[in-house]
Amino acid sequence: MGQFRKFIFVCTGSDCKKNGCKGLLKDVKELTRLDTHKGKYKIVKTKCMDFCKTGPVVVVNNEVIKKGTREKIHQVLEGKQLGKP
Repeated sequence: MGQFRKFIFVCTGSDCKKNGCKGLLKDVKELTRLDTHKGKYKIVKTKCMDFCKTGPVVVVNNEVIKKGTREKIHQVLEGKQLGKP
């Protein structure tokens, strides 16, 4: 079994499903396959994380990403803080 350094948790609860977590999960998989991130992350699908009103929810590097988008996740993977250039 390979060694992963970090985890990405993607909520797959019912509200997050309604808000597009399946598409977001696909985006997360694509982003972690980029050369700069390849082999560094393990993606874990979770049950509800209790942020139902702000789904889909993703946790990357201990940062909770509410109303998750591909762009927000990419920003965090690149080491940038959300909302800052």
